Amino acid sequence: MQQLLLDIKPVPSPVLANFVPGRNAELLQTLQNWPAEQAAERFVYVWGTPGCGKSHLLQATVAAYIQKKLKAVYCCAGKLGNFQDMDENTADCLAIDDIENLDAPAQIALFNLYNRLRDSGRTRLLMSGSAAPMYLQLRQDLVTRIGWGLVYQVHELTDEEKTQAMQTHAADCGFELSHDICRYLLRHGRRDLPSLLMTLEALDRYSLIHQRPITIPLLRELLQVTT
Repeated sequence: MQQLLLDIKPVPSPVLANFVPGRNAELLQTLQNWPAEQAAERFVYVWGTPGCGKSHLLQATVAAYIQKKLKAVYCCAGKLGNFQDMDENTADCLAIDDIENLDAPAQIALFNLYNRLRDSGRTRLLMSGSAAPMYLQLRQDLVTRIGWGLVYQVHELTDEEKTQAMQTHAADCGFELSHDICRYLLRHGRRDLPSLLMTLEALDRYSLIHQRPITIPLLRELLQVTT
């Protein structure tokens, strides 16, 4: 039974079109304008709590560039912190995730990279972190540079927005999802949207396997089987 549940299709790769904006509509519009060179600001820093969608936005922005046959690079600061060789020729867009994890040499490298990109007048730099710039535990001159560009907090979706997103996803999958089931998932499951949507995929398949309607008892049974 558990093997059958593993056959559910994965959550689609991050793209800007499948990011549910909620209160982040202005940020989403800014990033959508980037590949078309319609945004004046070339430096953007986004911050927020885990699961709010920061990494999704960075990866989706890189994907948007690549789709337009432009050069773009995504890297996670905790895994790739050496920016010494990056410059305006590296990519049209650089996305650096989790900058709070940069060690001291990497912070210096990012500081120098920022200055090179600022002088180049072309490449766009998108960064993410866990806190607003003033609260980052990074060297002060780097924090100052980060604050020069646009700064957005990525607001987590409200429960009502997550419910709407889940019901829309369920409708796209061909079944109706009640508010009661959404509320149960938000109380008893992982609350980030990708996990919620993946659970819905599993619930749909589980109901088809057992030829039973989608109800709270079925969802409860599924969560017990997969934990």
